[in-house]
Amino acid sequence: MVLTKAGSILGPIATVLGYIMDILFRFTGMFGIFNVALCIILFTIVMKMLMLPLTIKQQKTTKLMAVINPEVQAIQRKYKGKTDTASQQKQNVEIQAVYDKYGTSMTSGCLPMLIQLPILFALYRVIYNIPAYVPSVRVYFDNVVTPLMQQPDYVSKIQGITNVVSALGGTALDRYDFASANKLVDMLYKFTTAQWSELEALFPSISGIIAENASVIEQMNTFLGLNMAEAPGWAPSFAWIIPILSAVTQWLSTKLMSGRQKTSDEDNPMAQSMRTMNITMPIFSAFICVTLPCGIGIYWIATSVVTILQQLVINSYMDKVDIDEMVKKNVEKANKKRAKKGLPPAKITQNATTSLKTLKEEEEKEKAAEEAKKERIAKQVEESNKFYNTNAKPGSIAAKAAMVQKYNEAHEKKK
Repeated sequence: MVLTKAGSILGPIATVLGYIMDILFRFTGMFGIFNVALCIILFTIVMKMLMLPLTIKQQKTTKLMAVINPEVQAIQRKYKGKTDTASQQKQNVEIQAVYDKYGTSMTSGCLPMLIQLPILFALYRVIYNIPAYVPSVRVYFDNVVTPLMQQPDYVSKIQGITNVVSALGGTALDRYDFASANKLVDMLYKFTTAQWSELEALFPSISGIIAENASVIEQMNTFLGLNMAEAPGWAPSFAWIIPILSAVTQWLSTKLMSGRQKTSDEDNPMAQSMRTMNITMPIFSAFICVTLPCGIGIYWIATSVVTILQQLVINSYMDKVDIDEMVKKNVEKANKKRAKKGLPPAKITQNATTSLKTLKEEEEKEKAAEEAKKERIAKQVEESNKFYNTNAKPGSIAAKAAMVQKYNEAHEKKK
């Protein structure tokens, strides 16, 4: 994959994000710091702050769902095993009534995520693709590309550089367009120190220009001794610290977030799949970080660390959120929408925490009644056995049944 700009809907979003990163790069440059990794970290902090309102909204929805889900699950248990159309329709109507009662909808938790997803995908394009989106970084590559393309036979000479195919991301040389400045920047962005030295030797007339800009580019791309444009690879090295930290920090962030979500139904398939994802996703991120440029790994690590710090603050804030007041505001907003459609207003539910407590009490009563029923049946069986064994009259059906029972018991003992 080459580092040209992405098309489709991600293109405009990635372009805007690229300008934000360019501002950060210029800001750090005011202090004499030209480093892509530092800009990625600052970029992550800025983006997390910009998306904070959506994050809080999603957390509020999660807290409200902790109250709604037990009621929904009670309805689902009520219609369990009933697959006819009429029962399914009644179930859907009752579940919708629960959501209306709390002034929310079944898709409310998805909306913040749907808004964030295009932004997140565009972020990956910018991080993976920095020279294409950050003009302040691109200028140093253009300083090399412009005079380089003016050199005679520059294409055949570049093709002779050691491991140039890997620098192109595996693209075949005969299909690679060296006449495109953008594609040439893509290639140079992945150059190692040795490859820059080879490039200087191949073009001695502009070696000074190459060396000057290569020095700045390597300074920009190097963080903790790692090249942000290179992947750690499968060979054990210090670069493995990137995938390891990515997995650990992501696990801690998901643990912190999932720890706030109370699971009312341990047998819920959705809850089980979420627990599985909380384990597999950090492992998957480590695997991916081995094959992607270190810059992506730095972004994931920074995202997880900022998420952890942000979540600690959000958790403290969410503890103070009055869920009953939140329900009241939700219903008021929903009623305004209903009024525009000519529908009657929905009634505000009773105290949400009291409603949840009442529901739990009803579930406990049902369990207690079920246990009492089991004990009553067991007692009846015990009394029946006792009657057959002790109170049966000679020659009666009960006596004959007792004889059969004793014979069976004796026969079982012989086995």
